[in-house]
Amino acid sequence: MAKELAFVLINPYTIAKSRTGGVIARYMRRTDLDFVGARMFAPGKELVDRYSRLIRTIDPTQRETCKLIADYIQTSYSPDPVTGRARRVMMLLFEGEDAIRKIWDVTGSATLKSGSGETVRDTYGDYILDENGQVRYYEPAVLVSPTRKRAAATLCLWARYAARAPVIGDPAADVPVGDSVEKTLVLLKPDNFRIPSSRPGNIIDILSASGLRITGVKRFHMTVAQAEEFYAPVFDALRAKFPQFGTKRAADALAREFGFPIPDKCLISVCEQLGPVFARQQFESIVEFMTGYKPSEVSPSNKARLGRVGCLALVYEGHHAVGKIRSIVGVTDPNQARPGSVRREYGSNIMVNAIHASDSAANATREMKIISMDEDTITARIEKYYGGLLSKMGGSLRDAFSRAGHWLGQP
Repeated sequence: MAKELAFVLINPYTIAKSRTGGVIARYMRRTDLDFVGARMFAPGKELVDRYSRLIRTIDPTQRETCKLIADYIQTSYSPDPVTGRARRVMMLLFEGEDAIRKIWDVTGSATLKSGSGETVRDTYGDYILDENGQVRYYEPAVLVSPTRKRAAATLCLWARYAARAPVIGDPAADVPVGDSVEKTLVLLKPDNFRIPSSRPGNIIDILSASGLRITGVKRFHMTVAQAEEFYAPVFDALRAKFPQFGTKRAADALAREFGFPIPDKCLISVCEQLGPVFARQQFESIVEFMTGYKPSEVSPSNKARLGRVGCLALVYEGHHAVGKIRSIVGVTDPNQARPGSVRREYGSNIMVNAIHASDSAANATREMKIISMDEDTITARIEKYYGGLLSKMGGSLRDAFSRAGHWLGQP
């Protein structure tokens, strides 16, 4: 069976309630799909209107359910009617065989048929009827597509707005403003994605204790060039730090070898010379861990090549964001981190410690620029599957959806 591209749109209410981590964990734990894309949208009225009409008209056989979802989109995805500030919608992309059905099965019915907590919607959504059987309250938690036709049309529509989506620009409706508001960057490192698991979602869930808002997200592969620039300050810190601990360790080792005590002062100059050697070796290991390549083995012309391993970047925003996130992340060495911190729970050693968090607002800005945090990476992925349709999207929505069905060979 050929691979498919499926999507999940995490609704504004789900994001605002900090259920994002739990939702991501559910999809990664209960499918064997590759998590290949993520982007935060702040949809404007035009996108909301077009998406609502898409759902309302694309499947005549499910008219009532489509109307329910379309009305929900119109109300819950639109900018705040009082402030005009946009709401946050997170798009996740999953790739693999039979991906659309697998995502649908984990998501569950739009009208929450079981109510047992078996699916994402059963756990995080609500479908409440009044005594007359009319819908009194509806929150589906996420939006997905049950068919290739709907997935294609939806993805092509959202792709048209991806390049201009305000990822980390103007604050969304539920993001605070004020002098103490900061943005900080978090990277979930490659060790979280070695196998499909709930780890990435669980870490995001732990970070929700900060009370901060996620205002940017990007699934990407770091290049060697990016990693070298990103971790350049680490090289200098390692070089300066080595004489502080290397001198005593060298003295102890020589004492064991020769059988007599070695004064630390005899080795200070030696360790100062070894500092750059130690820093380079550690730097090589860090870059290889983050990209899958040793920088010394990559030619300058290939350093912009995407790495073999992937990360998930998240921008958190709110009052004193840097300090709040770093407190939850824990110190660099997982063995020294406090119980309950991310690194104590999921880290293995100083390098393989699950997560990076910016140490200042200025460094967060620098790091976001290096990894091109606001870059659109989902359109290329959508074009890979639906490029023919995406290039034809124009004219009326009804014509576009008709072409989607014809192009896919489906009604």
